[in-house]
Amino acid sequence: MVSILAQERLLGAALGAIFTGVVVFEQRRSIYSLISQNQPQIEVQKEPREPIPRRNYRSEFAHLWNKAVDRTLGPVIVTLSTRGW
Repeated sequence: MVSILAQERLLGAALGAIFTGVVVFEQRRSIYSLISQNQPQIEVQKEPREPIPRRNYRSEFAHLWNKAVDRTLGPVIVTLSTRGW
Protein backbone atom coordinates (compact mmCIF):
# COMPACT_ATOMS: atom_id res chain seq x y z
CA MET A 1 0.00 0.00 0.00
CA VAL A 2 1.19 3.50 -0.82
CA SER A 3 1.85 5.73 2.15
CA ILE A 4 -0.25 8.77 2.90
CA LEU A 5 2.72 11.07 2.22
CA ALA A 6 3.23 9.58 -1.27
CA GLN A 7 -0.50 9.90 -2.00
CA GLU A 8 -0.46 13.56 -0.98
CA ARG A 9 2.57 14.22 -3.21
CA LEU A 10 0.95 12.49 -6.18
CA LEU A 11 -2.28 14.43 -5.64
CA GLY A 12 -0.35 17.71 -5.37
CA ALA A 13 1.62 16.96 -8.55
CA ALA A 14 -1.55 16.04 -10.45
CA LEU A 15 -3.42 19.14 -9.30
CA GLY A 16 -0.41 21.33 -10.06
CA ALA A 17 -0.12 19.89 -13.58
CA ILE A 18 -3.84 20.39 -14.21
CA PHE A 19 -3.72 23.96 -12.90
CA THR A 20 -0.65 24.76 -15.02
CA GLY A 21 -2.34 23.27 -18.08
CA VAL A 22 -5.47 25.37 -17.56
CA VAL A 23 -3.45 28.57 -17.07
CA VAL A 24 -1.35 27.93 -20.20
CA PHE A 25 -4.47 27.09 -22.23
CA GLU A 26 -6.23 30.29 -21.15
CA GLN A 27 -3.16 32.42 -21.89
CA ARG A 28 -2.78 30.93 -25.37
CA ARG A 29 -6.48 31.42 -26.05
CA SER A 30 -6.29 35.08 -25.05
CA ILE A 31 -3.16 35.61 -27.18
CA TYR A 32 -4.81 34.01 -30.23
CA SER A 33 -7.97 36.08 -29.76
CA LEU A 34 -5.90 39.29 -29.57
CA ILE A 35 -4.05 38.33 -32.73
CA SER A 36 -7.26 37.61 -34.59
CA GLN A 37 -8.78 40.92 -33.43
CA ASN A 38 -5.75 42.90 -34.61
CA GLN A 39 -5.29 41.01 -37.88
CA PRO A 40 -7.70 43.09 -40.05
CA GLN A 41 -6.04 46.33 -38.93
CA ILE A 42 -2.63 45.05 -39.98
CA GLU A 43 -3.86 43.92 -43.40
CA VAL A 44 -5.49 47.28 -44.12
CA GLN A 45 -2.21 49.10 -43.47
CA LYS A 46 -0.20 46.86 -45.78
CA GLU A 47 0.52 48.08 -49.27
CA PRO A 48 1.12 45.66 -52.09
CA ARG A 49 4.80 45.28 -52.87
CA GLU A 50 6.45 44.52 -56.13
CA PRO A 51 8.03 41.09 -56.14
CA ILE A 52 11.78 41.13 -55.69
CA PRO A 53 13.50 39.48 -58.64
CA ARG A 54 15.43 36.48 -57.41
CA ARG A 55 18.81 35.68 -58.81
CA ASN A 56 20.33 32.29 -58.79
CA TYR A 57 23.56 33.09 -56.99
CA ARG A 58 24.71 29.48 -56.80
CA SER A 59 24.80 28.95 -60.56
CA GLU A 60 26.30 32.43 -61.05
CA PHE A 61 29.08 31.58 -58.58
CA ALA A 62 29.69 28.22 -60.29
CA HIS A 63 29.98 29.95 -63.65
CA LEU A 64 32.49 32.50 -62.30
CA TRP A 65 34.47 29.72 -60.60
CA ASN A 66 34.69 27.70 -63.81
CA LYS A 67 35.77 30.78 -65.74
CA ALA A 68 38.52 31.53 -63.24
CA VAL A 69 39.79 27.94 -63.28
CA ASP A 70 39.81 27.93 -67.09
CA ARG A 71 41.80 31.17 -67.18
CA THR A 72 44.24 30.00 -64.54
CA LEU A 73 44.82 26.42 -65.64
CA GLY A 74 44.17 26.89 -69.37
CA PRO A 75 47.84 27.24 -70.37
CA VAL A 76 48.80 24.22 -68.28
CA ILE A 77 46.11 22.09 -69.93
CA VAL A 78 47.20 23.22 -73.40
CA THR A 79 50.83 22.39 -72.63
CA LEU A 80 49.99 18.96 -71.23
CA SER A 81 47.68 18.14 -74.13
CA THR A 82 50.40 18.99 -76.71
CA ARG A 83 52.77 16.59 -74.97
CA GLY A 84 50.24 13.76 -75.18
CA TRP A 85 49.11 13.60 -71.60
